[in-house]
Amino acid sequence: MKQALSTHLFLNHKLSVTTLEAIERAGIPALEIFCARQHFDYTDEAQVRELAAWFADHKLELRSLHSPLYQDYSWGRSTGAAINIAETDRHRRLESVEEIKRALDVAEHIPFRYLIQHLGVAHEKYDIAKFDAAFASLEPLLVYAKQRGVEILLENIPNELSRPEKLRYFRDYTHLTDLRVCFDSGHAHLGDGVVTEFEALRDLVVSTHLHDNRGDKDDHLFPGQGTIDWKATLHALAQARGDFPLQLELRDHGEFPHPLEEALKVFARFQENLRASAPAKARS
Repeated sequence: MKQALSTHLFLNHKLSVTTLEAIERAGIPALEIFCARQHFDYTDEAQVRELAAWFADHKLELRSLHSPLYQDYSWGRSTGAAINIAETDRHRRLESVEEIKRALDVAEHIPFRYLIQHLGVAHEKYDIAKFDAAFASLEPLLVYAKQRGVEILLENIPNELSRPEKLRYFRDYTHLTDLRVCFDSGHAHLGDGVVTEFEALRDLVVSTHLHDNRGDKDDHLFPGQGTIDWKATLHALAQARGDFPLQLELRDHGEFPHPLEEALKVFARFQENLRASAPAKARS
């Protein structure tokens, strides 16, 4: 399976061409850029154009952008206001929609296939009015994205709007049945389990976020640092028919002096695990 990396690993630093060059030299073919303004300021024309010029001359694929979670430069600490397409206050919801459009505008300079979008915020309680608000947000966003060659994917996150059964119900309720999914292993581990939640969504999955935790908080550990059963997880992913990558979405907690090198070790373990679990005929 193809490998990909999210720049979530470098979230504490401004995204530069130096980082992109290191990722490309490491042999990783595809990338997701995380839209946190302290890291990648999608509204900063100079940063966007600098990265666009680099991508135009290199083979590293920008496969996706992760939609912004906050409008500020400090992960919500300065304003506390999250970007939330399921916000029932119309004014705040429309502000969120406009901010996501600014991220989608990046596609006019750096083409990418997918925008990964949260449905609500962490620990959001279920309310049908929030589904109505999300529909009112997504309807114009889907058109705006399509005009830029981008498909919006919903992500399973730890809240009552985004569990697998609720994501399926949302698609049916809103008749947005073309919506597909980015599957997040760490978030599933905080729910009913990685394999269980993947199987519930597998026909909709076209991208992944792979990271670990200990079942208590969403800390984006490197696989093997937490309690996810990676042998079972990789087997489930390999059995799916979708053409999606094994994409790491890790957080640098400071344990590793060279986190990119550690990510490469994770990919190597993944590939060895996949080879070991493949039928003998496939390995020969």
